[in-house]
Amino acid sequence: MSTGEDVLIILPVRETVLFPGVVLPIAITGKASLAAAQEAVRTQRRVGLLLQNDPTVEDPSLDALHRVGTCASIVRFITAPDGSHLFPAFPYTSYQRMQLTDVRDLFAYLKTLPPVAGRTRRHDLAFPFNVRRLVGVWKLLFFHGGPFAPDPTKSAQVNRGAYLVNGPGHCAECHSPRNFLGAVVESQRFAGGPAPDGKGWVPNITPAGLQHQDSPWSARDIAAFLTDGMTPSGDYAGGAMVDVIRNLEQIDAADREAVAAYVYSLPAREGPKPPLKSLRKP
Repeated sequence: MSTGEDVLIILPVRETVLFPGVVLPIAITGKASLAAAQEAVRTQRRVGLLLQNDPTVEDPSLDALHRVGTCASIVRFITAPDGSHLFPAFPYTSYQRMQLTDVRDLFAYLKTLPPVAGRTRRHDLAFPFNVRRLVGVWKLLFFHGGPFAPDPTKSAQVNRGAYLVNGPGHCAECHSPRNFLGAVVESQRFAGGPAPDGKGWVPNITPAGLQHQDSPWSARDIAAFLTDGMTPSGDYAGGAMVDVIRNLEQIDAADREAVAAYVYSLPAREGPKPPLKSLRKP
């Protein structure tokens, strides 16, 4: 956790109606940096700033956030303590599939972090993106599915991988194209799309992508890649995937193998074609 503020800047990478862009976390350490971020929004025609509440901040106005029930409501239902809708800046459509026990454990870990003195700032969003009622319409259209339910026709390992990939791992949020309202295109889930940071392209991780390369991927290759970031051809992960690998190398090997088994079992799906020179490493 940073002792500063985490500012989420919405970038207009993909034109949408409610949220014409994606979210990038940027560390803000002081008033000067915040002012610079606000100026970037004005000069670069970005939608606005979403100031992320730091759960370690000792702010009386955030007392409700320090209860596990409220944490579960935020993570799984995109609902604030007062019942209002939260902006879909985080991958809530994936987090809704998390088991309550995992949300509780996540909350317990956050409570162990040292508190940071300060107060949170208000968001700085332009109209109509600051109208929370519009988020309710977005949720009605795209926020459905609920907690993860295992597929009885699949093995325990594949079901475990499905939970990790579609829930806390939220892999589809980057590895899928989005529609004009900013939601994942379900028919092309995991089939690749524009990178969330607006730089390059996130690859197709279904067999349509992984099995049509110079060195086709096996389940063992996928598990190894999630451990050290090396592809079957001897290349290495790049971009945001580097941070993902750093996180995944800390989980149990059995969970990495489960993720690999699930990804390997995905049906082949053709996704949008990346522009030349924009294809990013897995």
